[in-house]
Amino acid sequence: MSLRAPSDVMRLARLGAGHQTRLSFMRVVLRGLKRGGWQVDCPEWSIDAHGVGHAVYRARGQGEEVNLVAFAHDLPADQRSDRVIAQAWDATFALVDGPLTDADIARLRANVPLQEAGRVSDRELVLSRANRSVRLWDHVVGCLSEGQQPDAALIDEVGYLMRTTAVYGSGKFGAADHAALKGRPLLDGPFRAEMLAVWLIRTFVMDLVEHAAARKGGGNAVKLDPDLRRRCGIGNSTGLGMAPFLANHPDLLNAWITARETALARVRALPLATNASRAHFQSAVTRTEKLLARWTTQHPYQVSKVTELRTDIARLSDHIATGAFDQPRPWEGLMIWAEDVLSVEGQELLVSLMLEPHGDLVDDLAEDMGADELARFRIDGAMSTQALRALIKANFDWCLPTDFDAAEGCARFWYVSEAKLEPRLGERHLEDGAECEQPLDIARAVKALAHDLGESNGSVATFLLAHPQHRFAVRRVQLSQSAPYGEIRDNLIGADLMPVDMLRCKLAFFGATRFDPRSDRWVRITMFQDAPFPDELYASADDDWSLPPEVA
Repeated sequence: MSLRAPSDVMRLARLGAGHQTRLSFMRVVLRGLKRGGWQVDCPEWSIDAHGVGHAVYRARGQGEEVNLVAFAHDLPADQRSDRVIAQAWDATFALVDGPLTDADIARLRANVPLQEAGRVSDRELVLSRANRSVRLWDHVVGCLSEGQQPDAALIDEVGYLMRTTAVYGSGKFGAADHAALKGRPLLDGPFRAEMLAVWLIRTFVMDLVEHAAARKGGGNAVKLDPDLRRRCGIGNSTGLGMAPFLANHPDLLNAWITARETALARVRALPLATNASRAHFQSAVTRTEKLLARWTTQHPYQVSKVTELRTDIARLSDHIATGAFDQPRPWEGLMIWAEDVLSVEGQELLVSLMLEPHGDLVDDLAEDMGADELARFRIDGAMSTQALRALIKANFDWCLPTDFDAAEGCARFWYVSEAKLEPRLGERHLEDGAECEQPLDIARAVKALAHDLGESNGSVATFLLAHPQHRFAVRRVQLSQSAPYGEIRDNLIGADLMPVDMLRCKLAFFGATRFDPRSDRWVRITMFQDAPFPDELYASADDDWSLPPEVA
């Protein structure tokens, strides 16, 4: 079975309809923890009656040890903000490589609460912070302190007690570079250290809310019911700072998409559906209906998508009931049917559902989702200009019709905020700053390259000696030979750009659910909802947490 064409897969409308799958990094990390025999404990809990102090969560396995150091703060309400410009948070965190000493704790206490303003060492793998969902936090503390369980409907509506506003890794602010993780059985893979940190943060948050309830209610207080506890994930607020990542890492994006598309192709090629895979798939469909029922959002863009999904999942259930699995090559038949009947959101949800019963067939692909981004960085100067033109025609034909002289064709520009060193999106014809534009105008650059290439003959090296301004575009075009899924095939500076689609694509590969855009430029999500906690990891079914349980 061939893979889906990049010309279809790499459009933002489809990338922005992505869903978590078995290859998403949260799920890969929890599978790795369990299969590697990792154990997690809390050797230090120094939180006072006011909920201020620190705790340590230690994870050990496969001859390694990492520690999450969590700091809880007394944050005045007027300082609580999800914006990156915030300077104080309800909790701050560092994931540290190796055992801790008292000196390490003292060093971290002086720096981690400051986040970007502090200093971290190359022993720190991740730096993060989080704020409470005040409404749900107060409700849960109040109920538990009085010996009662909180309202399950309110937990489902919000989905988390705290949300992170940044999870920094891969060398940012002095933390360890990803090279420090190479060859390590659990952490050598995209964003695995970050996802491990978030999972441990979730455990700390749940322990902290129970601690607050016990201090408030004394002997009347109770712990959170385990089923309700699992229904609390970790929220996240993510804005434009994440958006350019996919465009700036074409080899990595290609690896992610290739792994998912290869997994889908393997399933589509199966000649039949076993009784076990049918039952597993049907269960996933039923559980998805529960997920959609508790997926709340107010933004019209996402409201329409969730509405479509609820219709699509009903159509899928009806289709299965009428004998979809009785046909030859039923998984292939499902995808063909979906392309005719379901929305793009529904089609991409079906991709996720089809992978669910087939872990033994697809999980190995998670080990091929990294990329050596320097291996193909050098421009091939010996390539002929004829061959370069052929690559543009084959892989960038989508950008050539765009009129970049028209206002709508170049309406936006990407730049980096001087204050926070974060990517931002400006309005070219309304705002100053276009002279600081970052090179995310890939479509425009390739079209300009095609124009100057004309019908020239000779080598790329000779062409670039005369036109050095096209080095960036030439490199992107040459990368497309080996990275067919490396390029977002839309104009990233056009008036119709929806940056939230770029965020959604990346977050789906993380394993996020319940996307809730607050504008076209930032989104709230939920992570690790329904996942086991460290003390439940080995009692739970293997990797069966990504959807709500059928009975809860």
